[in-house]
Amino acid sequence: MDFHGIDLNLLAAFNALMTERNVTRAATQVGVSQPAMSAALSRLRKLLGDPLFLRSADGLLPTPRARELAQPIALALRQIEDALVTKPLFAPADALITMNLGLSDYPAFVLLPKLLQALAEHAPNLSINVHAFNDRDQAVDLLDAGVIDAAIGVLPSHQDGRILTRPILRDAFVTLIAHNHPAARGGMDMDTYLALPHVLASPEGERHGLVDQALAQLGKQRKLALTLPQMFAVPAIIAASHMTATVLKRIALSSPSGRKLALFPPPVALPEIVFHLIWHRRGNGSPAQEWFRAMIEKVALEL
Repeated sequence: MDFHGIDLNLLAAFNALMTERNVTRAATQVGVSQPAMSAALSRLRKLLGDPLFLRSADGLLPTPRARELAQPIALALRQIEDALVTKPLFAPADALITMNLGLSDYPAFVLLPKLLQALAEHAPNLSINVHAFNDRDQAVDLLDAGVIDAAIGVLPSHQDGRILTRPILRDAFVTLIAHNHPAARGGMDMDTYLALPHVLASPEGERHGLVDQALAQLGKQRKLALTLPQMFAVPAIIAASHMTATVLKRIALSSPSGRKLALFPPPVALPEIVFHLIWHRRGNGSPAQEWFRAMIEKVALEL
């Protein structure tokens, strides 16, 4: 069988470059020096007659030809590995490891307690190091840098083949007012909604959220009385005031102030929010990380 001078190590180098978009990190992944990785890239360019990767401010940018080759090469390497390499089994009950998990506020509040309970039962010596993030694309930066093994958050704005995602948790918006507020008896129609002062939870510090976007499409505007970055403080604030807020339902139901609140469907159409499990393609070969991701999905499904 003639592969026309193609060295399997070159395909592994290509796959690492496609995954990491950085010569130094790709060299570390493959286990060679940076000069050796640069030399492999030069051989690949000559062999395939294409530059394959171009330098940019965000790292190596794959050419259209490289993108065409990425999936079949990754699949071929995975099949070879499955055929030739016996992967060690992961024994969670005996594992003494630390997993680095990126979390935005919502999954940290809603999912993390249940996840810790499950891990205490199935992997008592596994510990979690949580890295907080607010910007949806910060999770990608943390994964690229190898700081975290996985993340849970809203879908990143820019996806690429190296970043993998799977939806695991959904929630809908509800509008809150104090249970003794006059509007709790009369209902939350649009006129009442717009007449009340509003609280906006904005982790990124913006004074214009999904509600404001939906209202603007109707030619309407609400009165913002308070903007704050901590969404889980909102139920207690609403319960002790005459203001209103529109938040995800689990935030209200999980709050100690939940009994002092009345919940209504928002009088404006809002999208369901989907939280994703996010990980780097390089983590696909790790039995420990695969088990950890499966446990996260199992806990999320139970919620």
